[in-house]
Amino acid sequence: MPVTRDIPATYTGPGKVVRRLLAHGEREDRALAYLMAGCLLMFVAQLPRLAREAHIKDQELNMLMGASLMAWVFLAPLMLYCIAALSHIAARLMRGKGTFYGARIALFWALLASSPVVLLNGLVAGFIGPGPALQFVGLIWVSVFGWFWIGGLITAEKGQG
Repeated sequence: MPVTRDIPATYTGPGKVVRRLLAHGEREDRALAYLMAGCLLMFVAQLPRLAREAHIKDQELNMLMGASLMAWVFLAPLMLYCIAALSHIAARLMRGKGTFYGARIALFWALLASSPVVLLNGLVAGFIGPGPALQFVGLIWVSVFGWFWIGGLITAEKGQG
C-alpha cells in the first residue's frame, strides 16, 4: 500500500500496518525514507510557530528556521536511531523476539504516521499561540505518537522470522 493509504490505516490499527511494512523485508532505505520524511514534516510543522515568534519578539526568521532545520533534519535522525536501538534492547529484556530493524520501523513509522496531528499542532502554535488549545493538540499528538509507536513495537517484537 502507498504511504498515503498506510497513514490513515495506522489510525485504525498501527500493529497491522507495521506488520505489513515488516513483511516487505529488511529495507534500510525504506526505514530511512520514513525517518527523513517524518523529520522533514516535523520541521515544516514548526514554521508557523517560528514565524509567530519572529514577529512577536522581533527576531530574524531565517535564524530560527536554520536552527530548526539543523535540529530536525540533521540531529533528530541520529537521536531517533539511538532511541529505536534502546527500545529494542528494552524489549529484548522483556523477551522480545524482534530485530533492531523492526524497532526502527516502529519508531520511524510512528513519527511519519502521526505527522497530520503534528502539522495541526504547528498551525495552532502559529495562529493561536500558547494556551489551552495548543496544550490540548499537543497532548493529542503525544498520545497518537505513543499509541502508534508502542503498538508498532509490540508487533515488531513478536518476531517475524
